[in-house]
Amino acid sequence: MTLEGRFDAADGVVRVGGDARQRYHDSRGYGYPLEGNEIALAPVEAAHLLYRGDLEAVVDADGGERLGFREFIAREPGDDFGVRFLVYADLRSRGFYLSPAAKPWVADPPGGAADFAVFPRGKGPGDGEIAYALRIVGERTDIPAAELQPGVLAVVDEESEITYFEVDQRDPTGTSGSDADLPDGCEADLLADRVVVWEPPLDLYERTFYGQPLEGREYDEPTLQCSLLEAAYLAEREAIDLEPTTVRERGREVEGERFDRRLRVYAALRERGVVPKTGYKFGADFRTYADVESVENLGHSELLVRVHPADHVFEPRDLALDVRLAHGVRKTMVFALVGDEAADGDGIEWWSLERLTP
Repeated sequence: MTLEGRFDAADGVVRVGGDARQRYHDSRGYGYPLEGNEIALAPVEAAHLLYRGDLEAVVDADGGERLGFREFIAREPGDDFGVRFLVYADLRSRGFYLSPAAKPWVADPPGGAADFAVFPRGKGPGDGEIAYALRIVGERTDIPAAELQPGVLAVVDEESEITYFEVDQRDPTGTSGSDADLPDGCEADLLADRVVVWEPPLDLYERTFYGQPLEGREYDEPTLQCSLLEAAYLAEREAIDLEPTTVRERGREVEGERFDRRLRVYAALRERGVVPKTGYKFGADFRTYADVESVENLGHSELLVRVHPADHVFEPRDLALDVRLAHGVRKTMVFALVGDEAADGDGIEWWSLERLTP
């Protein structure tokens, strides 16, 4: 026998009696139990049961109107109901149980900006285990950096295709040298948008991967061309004989306020034992190497890093582009969000995004 639901406008849920608890909640993870065998369904859960034909109709408690799937979704308020239903139905079809990320559907909600709690395959709301928090947006919905949280982001495009991204905090670390390996006061000249370091120790390039050798000079020690970021970092540690302020000012002339933000990320990576090099060819600020024993035997770079201020607002299309590009060159996309310099640690939040197939 197909059951009917009753829409409770006061609570914003659909109540279903009869054997609904056993049929829908206990065996398939829909809704949450009420007294007796009755359950309460979130509108998206009710819509899915209507779509499948498991509910015959939802009766409006005020007017008594019987609503089928088409009528029910047409009356649901909110611009995001359509995209939330698409993702809910997709994950259900993949064998996952999921519930709205709030009490009383979930005993210990994940919080943040999550829309649903997704349970491990074979488990449901009563098992006390959540696989991940899920947030759902349309492709035109911007995402403030402050709202990033560990879990999964589902983006629904204009043709109703869904892309899933795994979002997590990152802690870039490596073993590629330290400031103790730097030389002392190498001669250097500041050019328009780079610095030439004259005859530094070979290890400055070979072991710690600063700069690029100037081709065609027959010296035992190389002449290096360094970026303004590399030069500013080296000048602040007195490894080259330029004033740090002079290099910083030139950096600001060349790329504006972005320079200081990128320099903070560059320095933080170096201090974590990670070697950052330009990510220009990949449309990023940096590509990084966690372990550099020798430039001659240089391994594959692991991360692409894009630098943003802490109050940055992401567009889903840009996220999709960055993540797809990183995946295509076998790297992970990391966003470095630069906050207040007075904050604890380096004041930088590191977030990674990767494509996910649920």
